[in-house]
Amino acid sequence: LRQLGRAEGWYRVGPLARVQVCDFIETPRAEARRQAFVAGGMVHGSLAYHAARMIEMLHAAEVIGELLAGDAVVSGERVAPLPGAVRGRRREGVGIIEAPRGTLIHHYAIGDDDLITECDLIVSTTHNNEAMNEAVRVVARQSLDGQEITEALLSRVETAVRAYDPCLSCATHALGRMPLELTLQQADGAVLDRVLRDADGRFERCAP
Repeated sequence: LRQLGRAEGWYRVGPLARVQVCDFIETPRAEARRQAFVAGGMVHGSLAYHAARMIEMLHAAEVIGELLAGDAVVSGERVAPLPGAVRGRRREGVGIIEAPRGTLIHHYAIGDDDLITECDLIVSTTHNNEAMNEAVRVVARQSLDGQEITEALLSRVETAVRAYDPCLSCATHALGRMPLELTLQQADGAVLDRVLRDADGRFERCAP
């Protein structure tokens, strides 16, 4: 990826990737929707994340139904021993899981006092950062006249970012109420326009 460079070496994680690279989904309704989704070939559009997310939600609902119908969730041990507990305490570990938003990587180290001495995280929003940037660039190329930022443009930027379900403060706000600040600059850095939208959804144009 580094050899490809920033312009070509970025990638995306999350539901859109998962439903297209997996061989199958083990629950029947979700698998039927997955097959219909991929029938026309690879899907790349950012807004397709929502459709893929719905397929995964259907799969989760089917699995929950199966679990509630059995005894597995109410029987047996509920706590697992720490890895390496028998051989001695481990002081460092890396965990990689596929979380709802996408690939999640955690690296922790702890000291003799059991306090964390190092913590490195690569979360799904970090993986998808360049993809979100590119989505905003596409909106700008399609809708920006080069002179003024409109409220409609601001909403399109929000739509592009939200498709990736970023784990930022914006993910906790209702649609149309995501605090945003956009600044339009010339190549020499001179500010042409700047707009704000606060958490109450008010749109305000600021002096450049």
